[in-house]
Amino acid sequence: MKIFKGPIITCDEDDTVHKYLVEDNKKIVFTGDVLPEKYMEKRIIDLGNKALIPSFSDSHLHFSSYALFSSTLDVRDAKNFQDLSNIIKCYIEKSKCKIVLGFGISAHHVEEKRLVTREELDLIENRKPVMLIKYDGHASVVNTAMLKILPPKIKKLRGYNDDTGQLFQEAFFAATDHITSKVSVVSLLNHMLKTVDKMAEKGIGLVHPAEGVGFPLDLDVDLVRFMAGGLANPFNFRVFFQTMDIKKVLKRKLPRIGGCFATALDGCFGSLDAALNTPYQNDTKNKGILFYTDDQVINFVKKANDKNLQVQLHAIGDAAFDQATKAFETALKSNFRKDHRHSIIHGSLVTPKGLEKCARYNIGIAAQPSLLRLSLEPLSYLSKILGKRALDISPFRTMLDMGIHISGGSDAPVTLPDPVFGIYCACNHYNESQSVSVMEAIKMFTYETAFTCFDDEKTGSLEPGKKADMVVLDKNPLTMKKEDLAGLKTRTLYLEGKEYQKGQGLSSLLWNGIFRRRT
Repeated sequence: MKIFKGPIITCDEDDTVHKYLVEDNKKIVFTGDVLPEKYMEKRIIDLGNKALIPSFSDSHLHFSSYALFSSTLDVRDAKNFQDLSNIIKCYIEKSKCKIVLGFGISAHHVEEKRLVTREELDLIENRKPVMLIKYDGHASVVNTAMLKILPPKIKKLRGYNDDTGQLFQEAFFAATDHITSKVSVVSLLNHMLKTVDKMAEKGIGLVHPAEGVGFPLDLDVDLVRFMAGGLANPFNFRVFFQTMDIKKVLKRKLPRIGGCFATALDGCFGSLDAALNTPYQNDTKNKGILFYTDDQVINFVKKANDKNLQVQLHAIGDAAFDQATKAFETALKSNFRKDHRHSIIHGSLVTPKGLEKCARYNIGIAAQPSLLRLSLEPLSYLSKILGKRALDISPFRTMLDMGIHISGGSDAPVTLPDPVFGIYCACNHYNESQSVSVMEAIKMFTYETAFTCFDDEKTGSLEPGKKADMVVLDKNPLTMKKEDLAGLKTRTLYLEGKEYQKGQGLSSLLWNGIFRRRT
């Protein structure tokens, strides 16, 4: 049993802040301002200036990709191509790797203001295959050695550029699939376990991983499912399978489908292929790309909805947003489900008509507030390509005022899983009129994410009967200036009332995921 003395930020429907919380046998048994007499003689954990909130969640990340990239080559800090060269050479010398896989190149964060080319990568490393993936996860640059080991069919796909070594659209996805297929199961699983610890340090206890990036036989999907069996509880995974093959999902008895990659309706701003209703400011002939026709998306969503699956679709540009909302509207008109909890990932540029459909049909938005402060894709760049539309990105205030559910995530590895920074960004939108309150931002990363995948009756708020999944913060965010929220720190993560211990994922996985399944 644990008794906490407030402030207890419950994140319940009424945004209640209590003075006391009592945990017993993994669950919350009491919250209130007057501690019942039967608990008076028990030891009380006085939070002082700290605060207790529900454990954080991440409503959209690419878990296996993040796990892999966080343990390989990170080039996000490179300020110029010389920095990039030094980072790559140092990594190769230390790791003795056979294939160099890196993440985080950007044309907006380096002095050269462009992406590195194949020839320039060859000068850095011409023996080992090198692939550097762009910060937005939608493009890459490869050296000649890498081009030589890619399947010939990739050269015929849209987005393949032999001269520059830059891969976009279908060519990028196919190349990524090919490279990830070479990662060993043991290596990937080890990276995943370390990643759970990293997220726990940030107070995260529930994630919605979007999996299915080309591992053989969809290995990443099944590994995360395996981890969910071994680690949950206490750490919770709610897997979305990034595929349009509904049979694959039903075969695994998963209740969810969607994400990015195969279920991405468009590209991204960084590659100028997010689908827009009107052309880009800096290229009046370019409206981006819709990867599918309206009919293809509608047929997919209808079939998935008819199978009672929960659907997520990636849409960044307003044309893709309209395509997604049209598909959801058509599917729900055909077969109405009152509590489907379908959602759109990102929802960066929206339209009034599309938002009305979200509100009418209860379509949620799985948003990533930290993208608003992404140095690898700054507002100056977005303003250059979008003009005044840049200020319309992620209109959180408008969405909430319309009653639309917004859950908070990171899109890791695009941004790091850090709910505190996400809260700061949501409260300090660069378009001040679209900022949200501190409580609203906290609930994006707690209650709303739990709601998104039907976990709200078990977790997401601190209420009697729910699991004691909680985080102690070093300060009370409700009394802080919103400009200071980025300095907030998580002190302790409790899952089912027990303090999370670094490395517990391995022992839990071995016991629950392997030994118990053999007996």
